[in-house]
Amino acid sequence: MRSLFDKVLVVFAGLFFMAIVSLPATAQDKPAPQLSPEQVEKIRLANNGCLSCHSQAGLEHPPKAGLDLKKLQGLLKDPESFKGSDHQRLACTKCHNEGYEDHPHDADAKDSTSTCTDCHSKKANLIEDQFDKSVHAKNLSDKISCPTCHNPHVMRIASKLIDPHKIVAQDNRVCLSCHDSEEKFAKFAPDKKERPLIDDIHNWLPNTRLHWKAVRCVECHTPAVAPGEMISHEILNKDKAEKKCLSCHSADSSLKTRLYRHLVKDEQQRLGFTNSVILSNTYVLGATRNPLLDTLIMMAFAAILVGLLAHGLGRIIARILQKRKK
Repeated sequence: MRSLFDKVLVVFAGLFFMAIVSLPATAQDKPAPQLSPEQVEKIRLANNGCLSCHSQAGLEHPPKAGLDLKKLQGLLKDPESFKGSDHQRLACTKCHNEGYEDHPHDADAKDSTSTCTDCHSKKANLIEDQFDKSVHAKNLSDKISCPTCHNPHVMRIASKLIDPHKIVAQDNRVCLSCHDSEEKFAKFAPDKKERPLIDDIHNWLPNTRLHWKAVRCVECHTPAVAPGEMISHEILNKDKAEKKCLSCHSADSSLKTRLYRHLVKDEQQRLGFTNSVILSNTYVLGATRNPLLDTLIMMAFAAILVGLLAHGLGRIIARILQKRKK
């Protein structure tokens, strides 16, 4: 009886020690290199010069005479959205360099604009291999490039957004902007007479629109990836898409290596377990309790049961001994 309680105490002590030890490791992480305030201000002022024309305010109140407002209207950017993007601390001229010094810009300036691979070559090579196997590459390889889906003036990577709802909203906005829009779908697939209605295609899925607010299209329309790896850019054909509910709705949910992988990593470092990521963001069958707490509760129940049995056995032995004495 005594040894069992000692074991329970050892387990609790071990868990407490793990939680304490994990805290300093997180605190000691070195922050990413930051630009000096002077550099940030210099870039901000330079970008404001570009946005003085390439914004709704610039269109309504042109800072210069003789601007081609009709052409400018198709080249507007939202300053607030850009401030929240991954490229917010880059000068516009980092990508828009040759041919952009003159105003209006040179007619062929766009041809000299830097591409994503100029900065992201290693990642781009990996993505290109995946994309070449995708259904988009087979049908639209000449019409789709990185900026088609990843608007550099708006997008943020998932690890920086952190909040799963924001990640889902951003990524699904990309997919639905084409697959739920007659105008844009016709732009990329003019040969098709009509756009397939995505609600009809997904009629097997209960609460379809609710799912699209909770999980990304790529959770089901890309191959599974190993923990810690980037989501694949191999968009699968509809007949190969994941349709097994238990792929997400289980204790070992695939969402832990997909949508919630950044939160899972953080929880493992701080707390040593990952179940609360699932519990706090979505209802998942088989994961409605914390496995660690379940184990501790069962151990406590077993300890109580053993204690009752030992107490009852002790009473019986005591009575037998009393009768023998008499």
